[in-house]
Amino acid sequence: MLYWLTLLSDGGDIFNLFRYITFRAGGAFLTALVFGFVFGRPLIAVLRKRQGKGQPIRNDGPEGHLAKAGTPTMGGLLIVGALVTATLLWARLDNPFVWLVLFVTISFGSIGFADDYAKVSRQNAKGVPGKLRLGLGILIAIAAAIWASWFHPPELQGQLALPVFKNVLVNLGWFYIPFAICVIVGAANAVNLTDGLDGLAIMPVMIAASTLGVIAYAVGRVDFTEYLDVHYVPGTGEILIFTAALFGGGLGFLWYNAPPAAVFMGDTGSLALGGALGAIAVATKHELVLAVVGGLFVVEALSVIVQVLYFKRTGRRVFLMAPIHHHYEKKGWAESTIVIRFWIISLILAMIGLATLKVR
Repeated sequence: MLYWLTLLSDGGDIFNLFRYITFRAGGAFLTALVFGFVFGRPLIAVLRKRQGKGQPIRNDGPEGHLAKAGTPTMGGLLIVGALVTATLLWARLDNPFVWLVLFVTISFGSIGFADDYAKVSRQNAKGVPGKLRLGLGILIAIAAAIWASWFHPPELQGQLALPVFKNVLVNLGWFYIPFAICVIVGAANAVNLTDGLDGLAIMPVMIAASTLGVIAYAVGRVDFTEYLDVHYVPGTGEILIFTAALFGGGLGFLWYNAPPAAVFMGDTGSLALGGALGAIAVATKHELVLAVVGGLFVVEALSVIVQVLYFKRTGRRVFLMAPIHHHYEKKGWAESTIVIRFWIISLILAMIGLATLKVR
């Protein structure tokens, strides 16, 4: 919205600053951060009052989680509210990729909100049926995949870009749409599975989003893509503003979610943010790089898949409990140790993901 102040500029005044994506990204970050600090405590007070007993705690989970009974959930409203407000304020609203990531974020967030509401209203850990959640997520992802493909350059439509390999594209044709759907839905559910400890999911999401934001900015500039030998996707640079807002909103939320958490993200936040990461990867043609940058989420999801399949086949478990962060809890690791070490792993994976821009 503020971008249109450039219409008042003669090229040498303060209004000219709003032409620059980096300047507006900084503004989006600060706006989302202030939003989180201003509305965080009032929102938590409202959630605590309306939810009563807070998020239901599973009896079959780690024993230490029983002490968290009464903590309100739906804290994702704070993150989503901050990033949507900041993005609408600072991004160019004539950019289709901005609306793509906003659509996916809000839509998956709505599914998560319905799930959280069902859990707290019934005081039962089972919310919206899994098949319904998955079906709605697929419908959203179908729309997003077609949307992204429509606005990709003709030479990139239906193509899968391979990281590291210079100018290599794999023509998936119409199979690209199902592939993109899997990326978006998979990312949403992988982040959802990771959200099991105070602060565990939000920092890796912020790290992954920041990395994808840098990638989006790079692939949206023709001079950068020529230098780095990556594929140019016009318009994706504006996604940096969304990711900056996500980082600011995430910090504002982490202020209240740091152990011991005053509020949980809930499915409202985890599904929204995971879906956003998937949508950004699809928009920038860096779907495979997301698997590296978000490697922690991939491992968390795979630990659940392996556990379920192995248990059905043998009646035994590979892990003491899945997702894998619960396995380490069962082994006696302190919650803070698990969280910080997983943050470190996320940062390392992000650096590897960024390196794919230059390693060709």
